[in-house]
Parts: sequence; structure tokens; C-alpha cells
Amino acid sequence: MALLSSQRNTAAPTRTTPAPTPGKLPGLAMAAAGVALAWAVHRLVPAVPMLTAAVVLGIAAAHLPGVRARVRGIGKPGLTLAGKRLMRVGIVLLGLKLSLDDVLGLGWATVVMVVAVVAATFFGTLWLGRRLGLRGDQPLLIATGYSICGASAIGAVSEVSGSDEEDVATSVALVTLCGTLAIAVLPLLHHPLGLGDAQFGRWAGASVHDVGQVVATAQTAGPAALADAVLVKLMRVALLAPLVAAVVVSVRARRAGGGATGAGAGKASGKRPPLVPLFVLGFLAMVAVRTTGRLPGSALDLAQHAQELLLAAALFGLGSAVHLPTLTRTGGRVAALGLCSWIVIAGASYGGVLLTT
Repeated sequence: MALLSSQRNTAAPTRTTPAPTPGKLPGLAMAAAGVALAWAVHRLVPAVPMLTAAVVLGIAAAHLPGVRARVRGIGKPGLTLAGKRLMRVGIVLLGLKLSLDDVLGLGWATVVMVVAVVAATFFGTLWLGRRLGLRGDQPLLIATGYSICGASAIGAVSEVSGSDEEDVATSVALVTLCGTLAIAVLPLLHHPLGLGDAQFGRWAGASVHDVGQVVATAQTAGPAALADAVLVKLMRVALLAPLVAAVVVSVRARRAGGGATGAGAGKASGKRPPLVPLFVLGFLAMVAVRTTGRLPGSALDLAQHAQELLLAAALFGLGSAVHLPTLTRTGGRVAALGLCSWIVIAGASYGGVLLTT
């Protein structure tokens, strides 16, 4: 019996405790450190806005030896959370800067302008991408990212189209780089193009890709520009719902005709994005609260400080996701499409702003 017990104990498999996966705290701590550094840069050089400094510091952290491994490793979950969730909370708080009178003040002409710019950019980019012979869904994804809201729009459309992972990564990298460059390029054109502050804000909202990049670009011209930029940008974000619905219809038609099979078709039938993003509803709710005029000035000041910190952390996380070496492998045709699409949306939105203001 002792021998049998000994053999049983020897044969028993040893259980190993799985290594714990890194949580979100390291990345959030990095984002907090990035906010502190961005604030310090702004204090030392007031001409550099804190949000712009946060983006640049995020890109630098993602490429500095000794730091990039932590940013792309243990810090990635928290930085991703900052770039997405904190950004949305910050945008919601931005609604407290606007009243319903501000929203109505934009007018129907601006709404028509936004729809026209989105349509021209989307269909123009899609057509040119196919003429250039780009692979897979790259034309569709790049057109979506440039015309609607950057990487988040690409992710939403790729979920319903079943796009190849490499196509998605290439499109996100290209759109993120161009949107980040817009933060530096567009403010330089503010006065040479003869735009007032509010006009510049509308131009940024109509032409820059990601919500966070719009905020970083428009805030260089002051609060009036930022307010108009966010409103115009959210009009573009709202157009994501009908665009995704159109892609779903197209995917279903291809599947019915036998054009989509395998993994792509299975992915296309998965979870669909919401028709109206929650942060858009939250932003509109905060606008309604501000319209009542019942919030005290102290509460509005506190919300403004919180919004600035949240957006700075989100933009640091957004910058840390940019991987410059990846962009060197996207090829000349993809880069040409990105440049042409950028020119189309910047030119169309500039003309639209001049016509509607």
C-alpha cells in the first residue's frame, strides 16, 4: 500500500500557477507621467499647448530605447484604455462648454457642408485606392478612416467587413500618422489661409481624422475654435452609423452571392458597433445640462480642469500607439493614397468653411 501510494504521488501532475498578465495600472501611470511632463513643457514654453505636448511625448515614448519596450509591453493595456476610454470621457465633459444656442448657431449650411465633405472624401478615396490597385479592403478602410473618425472608424468597419488583419494595421498606421501630422501642420496654415478662429475650428473639425487629434489641433486657436471643432467633428462621427449600415448591407449581398466565405464571412457576422456611440450621447447630454444655466461657475471650472487632464492622458496614449517603422513598410501606393485623401478632405472642408461662414 505504501508503494502504491508513493507511485500515485509520483504520477500526480504538478500544477503550475499561470504568470499574471499585466494590468492597466502601469500604462495609466505612464499616461499620468506623460500628463505631468506635458504640463511642465507648457509651463516652460507657453506657446506649446499641453495637449500638443502630450501627443509628441507619447510618440517619443513609443520610440525611445529603454522606454519603448515598457510602453509596448506592460504599459500597452493602460495606454490603450487611456487613448479610448479617457478620451471619450474628456469629450463628454467638453459638452459643458457649449449650450444649445451654440449648436443651433452652426446652422443647416454647416450640416450640409459636413455631409458633402465626408461623401467627397470617402468615395474619392475609395475610387482612387481601387485605381491604384491596393490589396483587399485597404481602399475601404483608408476611406473610412479619413472621412469619418480615424482608427475608431476603421475598427468599426473592419468588424463588419471581415477585413484582413494586415489591411487593418496598415490603414490604422497611415491614418494615425496623417492625423498626428495635422496637429502640427494645420495651425501653421491658420493665418496664411485667412481663417478666423471659429473658421479654423470648423476646418479642423471637418478635416482632421480622430477626435483627439481634432481637439489637439483646434485648441491652438482658443476655446471658440475648439468648441466649433468638436461640434463639427461629432457631426462626422454621427455619420459612422449609416456608413457601417451600408457596409453591412454590402457584406450581406456579397455573402448571398457567394463573394464572402471562410473566416472573413464569419467575422463579418459578429458583433456590430452601436448605431450612436455612447460618448456622443454623453456629449449631447452635457450640452443640455449647460443650456439650463443652473451649473455654478465653480463646477464648470472643475469640469474644465478635469477635461484637460483626461484629454492630455488620452492623447499621450494615442501618441504611444504610433509605430513609425510600420509606416515604412506600407508601400508607395498606400502613402500616395493617404496624401491624396488628405489633400481632398483638407481642400473640400476649407472650401466648405468659406462658403458657410
